[in-house]
Amino acid sequence: MQNTAENHEIELICVIVNFGLGSDIIKFAKQHGITGGTIFLGKGTIKNTILEFFDIAETRKEIVLMGAEAATAHTVMEELNKKFKFYKPHHGIAFSTSITGILGTKSFTSKIDNENREVKNPMYNIIMAIVDKGKAEEVIEAAQEAGSRGGTIINARGSGIHETSKLFSMEIEPEKEIVMVISEKSLTETIAKSISEKLHMSEPGNGIIFIQDVIRTYGLYDN
Repeated sequence: MQNTAENHEIELICVIVNFGLGSDIIKFAKQHGITGGTIFLGKGTIKNTILEFFDIAETRKEIVLMGAEAATAHTVMEELNKKFKFYKPHHGIAFSTSITGILGTKSFTSKIDNENREVKNPMYNIIMAIVDKGKAEEVIEAAQEAGSRGGTIINARGSGIHETSKLFSMEIEPEKEIVMVISEKSLTETIAKSISEKLHMSEPGNGIIFIQDVIRTYGLYDN
């Protein structure tokens, strides 16, 4: 049977677990309809134990990204939660966000159809901030000052033509850091504004923030 997502909503599943478990997550997810995934290395930064949004404390993490039709994503996340016990402290979290279109894979063919997309009323948002290497801790501090409980830092690399320099006549690209913060919807605007002001993101080259709705969550809990 052809696996196609045409005219069906697609979700991006993000799972954050301890280092070494990423491959196990993908292997198990494939048994329930996922065609593949990508693993990133990250670092946890949470220092507040009131509400452990990312269930991490300065430890190495693996971030697993997987795409699937909404129905499959729901099933996979339910099964992952049972298998890896995200409902228990320190076992990781999983959440999903919607995708309006996808290109570059034979597993899905999707049309961008914002007019007919289901409008959701999420309880949480995911805030993504991309900044120069060394600035991620400032992002976390700004987020915590505005009410966030923590986040995850992922190393990345920029490629803007105005962001390159030369070393021994060779162009090099500055390293970047991506900070992921889950926020209660009521705090999202305040947290994003705090990050933007602290990092002076209104000035060119100082970073960028984007925000997505979170559809489903597993592993977020109150102590």
